[in-house]
Amino acid sequence: MTATSLLRPRDGDALRAEIRWVARRAGVPVVFGGAVDEDTLLLTEFVGTVTTGMRGLSVLRTSGLGGQAMEYGRPTAVADYRGASTITHHYDAPVVGEGLRSVMAVPIVVGDRSRAVLYAASRGVGPLGDRAAEVLMQAGRRLAHEIAVRDEVDRRVRLLELATPPAAAPAVTEELREIHAELRALSAAVGDAALRDRLSGVCNRLTGVLTGEPPGPVPRLSRRELDVLAQIALGCTNQEAALRLSLGAETVKSYLRQAMTKLDARTRHEAVAVARRHGLLP
Repeated sequence: MTATSLLRPRDGDALRAEIRWVARRAGVPVVFGGAVDEDTLLLTEFVGTVTTGMRGLSVLRTSGLGGQAMEYGRPTAVADYRGASTITHHYDAPVVGEGLRSVMAVPIVVGDRSRAVLYAASRGVGPLGDRAAEVLMQAGRRLAHEIAVRDEVDRRVRLLELATPPAAAPAVTEELREIHAELRALSAAVGDAALRDRLSGVCNRLTGVLTGEPPGPVPRLSRRELDVLAQIALGCTNQEAALRLSLGAETVKSYLRQAMTKLDARTRHEAVAVARRHGLLP
């Protein structure tokens, strides 16, 4: 099966659960199976065995009953393993040592690949019966669906990781925030409207580099409200922000209060945090 990620549970746990379910429902003495890695099936899960001969057995594609199931992607069965002429007998020693005669193998196919194989077996000669076959097939379908869902989750997580900009180092991030605040201060002091708009555009691009896409509806803050928040984000007091922006301290306080209201923030620090989440500040 595919390599596990931090979010993905172990596929072996799901395989083990299905094998135990089959053992309770199918009415057969032996149930076992394992995951497929590349072209090799590794048998790891067993219920009802009395020897350890098959534990850890590697089954190659096209070899034996399980290899045939892997290769063709469909259930395969023999009523008398020892005398079966439809399969290779590479694994006679462990299988015969366990005393197995009637065996059925069901591949777990996801997409176009066999990802695991489930077996049910008895020590008597003759077909396992419709009930046992149906239970094994049902478990196989359920396991295939579970693995497919996990694959899809992994795929979407990988896409999300690729779409997320890499995080800048803390020192670099802080430097970029200072540059952003200085640009906003310069923009506020420029009398040329076209140049002011260009500086504002650069600020927005810088914000996008550090924050990515803003989540959800973005509150509409005025240019001056953002100017004040950019200074507050650097740790400036109202008086310091006023000096940098050439505004009165009360005017800065008023802009900050308006920004906090629009951002539904109770403190100046919370207002900065909310603005950053929305991509308004770097």
